[in-house]
Amino acid sequence: MISHLDKKNNPIMVDVGAKDITLRIAEAEGEVVFDKISFNKIKNLKSKKGSIKNTAIIAGIMGAKETSRLIPLCHNIPIDSINVQITKNVKKNSLNVKAIVKTSSKTGVEMEALTAVTVSCLTIYDMCKYLNKAIKIKNIKLISKKGGKSGFFKI
Repeated sequence: MISHLDKKNNPIMVDVGAKDITLRIAEAEGEVVFDKISFNKIKNLKSKKGSIKNTAIIAGIMGAKETSRLIPLCHNIPIDSINVQITKNVKKNSLNVKAIVKTSSKTGVEMEALTAVTVSCLTIYDMCKYLNKAIKIKNIKLISKKGGKSGFFKI
């Protein structure tokens, strides 16, 4: 049985009421890839719209906090911390985005970490699209999760 469907195949929000509150941590990553000319123009992480790094970090934090409003069957959970990091990869003409989200709750924060990365990447695209609309957002994925019944996962 799929956890988000009842016996009649109707969508449901999973009942986490009987689960234990535990520390749960999820880490996700993604990358925004530029052509060399565009990347060289934003190497200082500034664009016409301002600081790419700071704006994308704030956007990622906001995205994680809004996850349950964006993903229909996702629980609204208290978030203890959100850490979004953006680093340059000069060899690949890319910006790497990583998010680590923590909660003490009955369900995990994988969706919040993935949403943080996705919104950060979209914000970078939005701030730089004037340079080249062919900027690529790639490889958004969950790297690891800790806590809860299923324990530790790492790719």
